[in-house]
Amino acid sequence: MAHRPTISIRRIFSLFTGTALFLGAAAAPAQEKMDDAILTPPEAEAVVLPTAEPKEKKDAACKWFWETNPPYRTYAPAGFWPVPPTGCGYYSMCDWLKGDLRKDPPKYGYPRFAFMAPSFYDADFRYVDSPKNKDHDHFDPWHRIHLNDNWMFATGGSFWTRYMNEVDSRLSGLNNNYNLVRTRVFGDLWHLDSFRLYVEFIDAHSFNPDLAPLPIDRNRSDLLNAFVDVKMFELDGKNAYLRVGRQEMLLGSQRLVSTLDWANTRRTFQGVSAFRQGEKFDVNLFWVQPVIPNPSHFDSVDNNQNFAGIFTTYRPKKGHFLDMYYLFLDNTKPAVLRGEKTSQPYNVHTVGTRYTGDVDKRWLWDVELNLQFGERGRQDIFAGAAAVNAGYHFKDMPWDPTIWACYEYASGDRNPGSGNNATFNQLFPFGHYYFGFLDLVGRQNIHDVNGQLYLYPTKWITLWMQYHHFELASSTDALYNAGGAAIRRDITGRAGRNVGNEIDFVVNLHLDRHSDIFLGYSKLFSGDFIRNTGSGLSPELFYAMYNIRW
Repeated sequence: MAHRPTISIRRIFSLFTGTALFLGAAAAPAQEKMDDAILTPPEAEAVVLPTAEPKEKKDAACKWFWETNPPYRTYAPAGFWPVPPTGCGYYSMCDWLKGDLRKDPPKYGYPRFAFMAPSFYDADFRYVDSPKNKDHDHFDPWHRIHLNDNWMFATGGSFWTRYMNEVDSRLSGLNNNYNLVRTRVFGDLWHLDSFRLYVEFIDAHSFNPDLAPLPIDRNRSDLLNAFVDVKMFELDGKNAYLRVGRQEMLLGSQRLVSTLDWANTRRTFQGVSAFRQGEKFDVNLFWVQPVIPNPSHFDSVDNNQNFAGIFTTYRPKKGHFLDMYYLFLDNTKPAVLRGEKTSQPYNVHTVGTRYTGDVDKRWLWDVELNLQFGERGRQDIFAGAAAVNAGYHFKDMPWDPTIWACYEYASGDRNPGSGNNATFNQLFPFGHYYFGFLDLVGRQNIHDVNGQLYLYPTKWITLWMQYHHFELASSTDALYNAGGAAIRRDITGRAGRNVGNEIDFVVNLHLDRHSDIFLGYSKLFSGDFIRNTGSGLSPELFYAMYNIRW
């Protein structure tokens, strides 16, 4: 039997209560596997603990329950994903320095990478309670603290610091050098698999920027998550939950809804969701409002935006994901930039489907289609988007190369000011992942023909290279950045369509199971459209980040 952490119940409840008060919980309203190191959730049956049996037998039954509970959700990978190496080798720099040659990747709830798109509350540490577990870590007791047979508490968090050097930042012709720092700490309390209270604190700073910080750079001492889960019912051995409160959201490929982990603040919402993950079929229904980061006050929701939908996933076989979904966004407030009204109130309906998977971890594909309709002011919306990606993993070659050929498209408006609007609305995306690390291009009015290459010189080093060729879908519509803002426009169309070519180089060094160093360089070779619409011609970016999780 695996060792169970022994700690005073009174101390734990005092710790949790103090932490919750410190984080301000009272003020808040109520990827396929993330990594090969995460276990696939095994199926478990309900266990009734007899009160009259000896303590040893009762403890064994309780340990068996927690070994496969509480349930955690499994996510499909984002588009053009890598295939990390497995088998015998060194899985961190620490392993390499110590000569610790592992037969397989170590079990751990966090990925072997600096960025983690899923939320901490979906990290799976159930393996800690398995009697067969041989991967032990000094932070393991923090993730599975058993208060008694029915209650379990977990805590953890992360810290990162990132240096940013932006040349021709935001196509302004100015340079921008600054440092970003972010801290996250969470507390997670479960009563068996029937009730959950989760609270997560975030503190994000931007130091010494040459330009004004972006809204996603700063959020001082606030709540990223604060919600309650209640089990509504059980169907075919799988639980359905109701979640109320502040919550991050990640749907499918993250092309439309993402936690946006590159941002120093991440993205979160507030509202209600109901979800169930089955053996092959998942469903998620929600109504939420975006939470707006406010560095000087406690964050609050944008009452002018309501976001609702239903998202379903069918897994016909292991590693295959078929998504079908409907999303509705209603925005009742016009956007205003520099005192000028830039957009009208709108409501937009998005229907979509995605199919992604692989054959023998060798042939890879990812296809997603979207159709949008609705109203923007007095205009009718009719727009669309598509992604067609094909990849191949060279399983038997040195450095485990994975290569992708990709095409991403989102429609633009050819007749601005007419009765119809054809500009695709990207909603709440992870554009940074899909359209280059410079964040100058978003999923609106764009053609992006791109290639991706992943290499693993050793199992603890990831090399990632991207090439993008960008063209406007409509020359009379704008170039929209990763945040959806129109940054360049020529309503005559004479500036042309060619935005330019971007290259991105990324290196991730996995130091140990807790920490990573992330380095990157990006450059845009500007096309006719950029050169003909203003200053700022040669944007570049260099960044270096250290991240640690516990």
